[in-house]
Amino acid sequence: MTTDQSVDALFAARDRCPGPEIPRIDWDRPPWNRWTFQNIRQVLPTSEVWRGDGPVCALATDAQDLGAVPFHSTAGGHMTVAGLLDSTFTDGFIVVHRGRIVYERYMNHMTERTLHLSQSVAKSVTAAAAGVLMGRGLLDPEAPVTHYLPELETSAYRGAKVAHVLDMTSGVAFNEDDYGDRYSDIGQMDVASGWKPVPPGADPHFDWPGSVFEQARRLAHLEAEHGSRFRYRSIETDVLAFCMERAAGKRLPQIVSETVWAPMGAAETAAFTVDPTGYALASGGLNATLRDYARFGLLYLNDGRAGERQVLPAAWVADTRSGPHGLANDYLRLSLPEGCYRNQFWVEDRRGETIMARGVFGQLIYIAPAQNMVAVKLSSFPDFLNLQYGLDTLAALHAIAAALA
Repeated sequence: MTTDQSVDALFAARDRCPGPEIPRIDWDRPPWNRWTFQNIRQVLPTSEVWRGDGPVCALATDAQDLGAVPFHSTAGGHMTVAGLLDSTFTDGFIVVHRGRIVYERYMNHMTERTLHLSQSVAKSVTAAAAGVLMGRGLLDPEAPVTHYLPELETSAYRGAKVAHVLDMTSGVAFNEDDYGDRYSDIGQMDVASGWKPVPPGADPHFDWPGSVFEQARRLAHLEAEHGSRFRYRSIETDVLAFCMERAAGKRLPQIVSETVWAPMGAAETAAFTVDPTGYALASGGLNATLRDYARFGLLYLNDGRAGERQVLPAAWVADTRSGPHGLANDYLRLSLPEGCYRNQFWVEDRRGETIMARGVFGQLIYIAPAQNMVAVKLSSFPDFLNLQYGLDTLAALHAIAAALA
């Protein structure tokens, strides 16, 4: 059976019963992720991020035929935007230029109201809420992590600052090099977060963490001096979120709702997946609609404003887009040769202000102030990472920006 046939079979099964038969250990793998990424509340426990009772931030429309825009593929030859979307397992794609939706496509049964799992795009949303807390004086980026989380005094986070986890520059050892290794730190996080059960046939003597906080507390080894290097480690965002919860005296979904989601005029309530203790997974568990991800991107395009309302501190947005740039490593430079990482965002080129929120399996919010453009691509790749898909997507976005200029 081909992948497309498998997906068709899954949707047929969905029509006959509450949901397709999905293996809990592999719900995020193909072909099941083509369905689960749009139906996470039927797969995992979640906590809502309320949109509030205020008005929706309206998005005007000025539709243009951007599907025909050509660009050069990294594999050689020409490709169109429509061809890219068709060939890279796209679920939803939107481009907002000068405040208007100029192109919008829903694929693979996704609709305007569908909540889609964003994977690590959640990191950037969490950081935006952190920026608000910092602007209110509730969270100090220069404070030690252990000021808020004294339980981590016996962990490798001793001596790390909140700013270090924001930029992923703590020296804590955490193995996120192989997403398929169930015993790696990121593999253990699947269990700690409640995303996966203990793998069938696992070593019965292996001590799996029972929650994300328990896993953070167990991290005991330093591999570098705090602040000396960048290394992408998802649990850094969760340590940041735990600090936020202690500083604000609220759980993360409520913090995000009150500081970002409701003030920006989201159209739909979002949802975080939660671990066995009820903790919302800051590093990858947010689910929202395509247009609401675009509204979030517009906050960073418009200096923190949604209409006339200042949602994010302008200084925070400026720091993320063009402040003292973060660090990079060889892995980051594969896709962003001149890029870096700052405040839980990927900086496309430190010589400009374009920033991105990115997640595995093809999730992206692209924010290009110089072009007055925001684009969102939600996907369900068959692979955690696909460098060619990512580079082709950036090439397509550059071509779109040129066509709109």
